Amino acid sequence: MEQLKKVQSEKLLTKNISDVTKENSFCDTLRNCCVVPRRYIFAIVGAAACFNALAMRICLNIAITQMVKQKRKEQIKFDPDACPSDVVIGNITFVDNVHATFDWDESTQGLVLSGFYYGYITTQVYGAYLSEKYGGKWTIGLGLLSTSFLTFLTPLSIRTGGATGIFILRVLEGMGEGPTMPSLMVMLARWSPPHERAFLSSIIFGGGQLGNIYGSFMSGILLSDGRDWAYVFYFFGASGLIWFVFWVLLCYSEPESHPYISKEELKYLRSQITKKESEIKGDPVPWKAMLLSKPAWALLFVNVGHDWGFYTMISDLPKYSHDVLKFNVASTGILTGLPYAAMSACSFIFAAICDFAIKHKWHKVKTARIIYTTIATAGPAICIILASYCGCNRSVAMVCFIMSMALMGAYYSGMKVNTLDIAPNYAGSLTSFVNTTSTLGGMVTPYLIGLLTPDSTLIQWRTAFWVCFAVLMSSNVIYCIWADGDQQWWDDVRKFGYPSDWRYGPLHKEDDVEAKAKEMADLSGKKKSKEKS
Repeated sequence: MEQLKKVQSEKLLTKNISDVTKENSFCDTLRNCCVVPRRYIFAIVGAAACFNALAMRICLNIAITQMVKQKRKEQIKFDPDACPSDVVIGNITFVDNVHATFDWDESTQGLVLSGFYYGYITTQVYGAYLSEKYGGKWTIGLGLLSTSFLTFLTPLSIRTGGATGIFILRVLEGMGEGPTMPSLMVMLARWSPPHERAFLSSIIFGGGQLGNIYGSFMSGILLSDGRDWAYVFYFFGASGLIWFVFWVLLCYSEPESHPYISKEELKYLRSQITKKESEIKGDPVPWKAMLLSKPAWALLFVNVGHDWGFYTMISDLPKYSHDVLKFNVASTGILTGLPYAAMSACSFIFAAICDFAIKHKWHKVKTARIIYTTIATAGPAICIILASYCGCNRSVAMVCFIMSMALMGAYYSGMKVNTLDIAPNYAGSLTSFVNTTSTLGGMVTPYLIGLLTPDSTLIQWRTAFWVCFAVLMSSNVIYCIWADGDQQWWDDVRKFGYPSDWRYGPLHKEDDVEAKAKEMADLSGKKKSKEKS
C-alpha cells in the first residue's frame, strides 16, 4: 500500500512539473533572452516611475504662467545692495497670450499649486500598509495610473470648473502619487542586497531629479511659440499611461513572485536579503515601537532638514536669481536645470563609493549613512551661505548653488537608504511616517521664506539662507547622535525578541495571549506553592 502511494505521488509530481513546464514556456523564453538582472530592470522602471511622478507634479508650475492673464505694475524699491540688472524694466508689463484666459490672483495661484500636497500627505501611510500587505506593484501602478488619467483630464477640469475644479483635481492627483515613495521603499527592501542599496536607490530616486529637469524643459518647449497650455498635460498624462504598460509587464512586488527571474538571481537575493517569516506576514505595523525608536526619529528630523533645504532650492532659487542676482529671465532655462543635473550625476558617484566601501568592509553601514548624510546636509548648508555672501558675483553664486545641489546627491546613500537598514520589513510604513512629516515642512518652507523676504532684497534673502543653514545643521547633529545601521528589534520581534527595558506591552496579539497565559501560570504556581506551605 505504501509503495502504491509512493508511485502515485511520483506520477502526480511528474504531471505537475509537466504542466508547470508547459505554462511557463513563455517565461522560460523571456528568462533566457534577458541577461540583465531583474533587480536592475526594476530599478530602471522604478526610476521611470519617479521620473513621471515628478514631471506630472511640476508641469502645472510651468503651464500656469501661460494660463493666467499677466498684467502687473512694477514697484520700484531702493536696495543699496541690489545688483545691476541685465534689462530695463518698464513701469507696466503686458503679456499678450490668447490662451491666458484666467484672472487668478497670486493667492489663488498659490492655493492651486499647493493643492497637490494636500492630497499627497493623506495616502502615504495607507499606501505603505497596502504595499506591505499586498505588494507594491499594484499600489504604485494603479496610483500613478490614476494620476496619469487625471493629468490628461486637467484641461477639461480647468475649463469646466475653473480654479475650484483644478484644485480638487490636484488634490486627487496628490492622493494618487502619495503611495509611490513608501511603496518603492517596500519593493526596494525586497529587491536590493545590502551592499547594492545605495546604487539601486540612486537609480530609482534619481529618476525624480531627471523628471524635474525634463518636466521643466519639455513644458517650455511645448509652451513655446504661443502654443496652447493644454498640450503640456496631454503629453505628460500620455507618458504616464505608457509607463504603466512597462511597469505591469516587467516589475513584480518581490523576487519570489517574478515569473521569469533566473534561478541564480533568485537564490542570490534569498541569501542576501533579510525577510520576515511568512507566519508574521499579517502582523500589524509596530507603530508603538516605531514611535519610541530613536533611529526612526533621527530619520524624521534629518529628512525635515533635507526637505527644508531642497524646497528652498527648487522653489526659491529661480526667484533669487531673478530678483536679487538680476538674471535675464529669458536666458535662465539652462541654469535652472544645472543644479538638478549635478545632483543626479553626483548621486551615482557617491552611491558607487558607498557600496564599494561597505562591500569591502572599510567601515560599518552606520558609519556610511552618517558620512553621506552629513555631506548631503552640511555641504549644501555651507554652500548656500557662501552664495549669499558672494554679493553680485553671479557666476560664483551660481557655482555655489550648483555645488549645494551636487552635494545633496549624497542623500540617497545616506538617510534615504537608511530606512532599509533599520526596518527592511516595514520600510514602507517608516517611509510614510517620515515623508508625511517632512512634506509638511516642505509646505511651510516657501511660505516662511516669503515672510522673510517681503521686498526680495539681498539682506532679507541672507537671513532666509541662515535659517536654512540652522535647520540643516541641527537636523544633521540629531541624526549623527541617534542614527543606526542595524535592523531594529521591532522590525522582526520574533527574531530579536523584546529588549529588557521594554515596558509598553506586546506588539502582536498572540504575544499578548502568551504573556497572559504565562502570567496566569505564574500566579497558579505561586498559589499552589502557598497551599503546600
